[in-house]
Amino acid sequence: MQAPSPFFTKGQPTERIWYYNLSDVKVGKKTPLTQNHFEEFFRLLPKRADSPRSWTVDFAARKAQALAEADPMRRQARAKEQEAAQERERLAELKKANSPSRRAIAEAEERIAELTRAARELAGEADEIENAVYDLKAVNPNAKGQEDTRTPEELLDLIEAKGREIAEALALLRSSSRLGTR
Repeated sequence: MQAPSPFFTKGQPTERIWYYNLSDVKVGKKTPLTQNHFEEFFRLLPKRADSPRSWTVDFAARKAQALAEADPMRRQARAKEQEAAQERERLAELKKANSPSRRAIAEAEERIAELTRAARELAGEADEIENAVYDLKAVNPNAKGQEDTRTPEELLDLIEAKGREIAEALALLRSSSRLGTR
């Protein structure tokens, strides 16, 4: 396997994107971001290895998958466009007739509008699938989510306790505001 390039290579398409995420590190005046936070980063960087904090997005594979998913819609859109073109030819023939049927003309125009709208919608759906490839939000697939294991009863007890705290705080505020207005 070829060693990863430093970042981006000018003149070549980006095929893989490596992410390293420190967003869960709480940083403040008393807890600054230090070099220790980057030890794993520097260890993983040469090979762009995956870890609980890092992951790789295979951009080329995402593009290929999106094109494959969008292709049936593109084919359906082209078929609708061809059908609409045939209907336009039929409409032109109807209009050339000695005594054109207004009803037949109106139906043909309505059919052309339906086919054109359907083709546009299918092409739009295909575009959405293909464009989603470029949404590169840093969402770590390796991150372990924290699951809330409390029971419904425990959650209800917590809500009830917080409600009592709020009621007590409101009562204290009300009594102190009455004392201040006298």
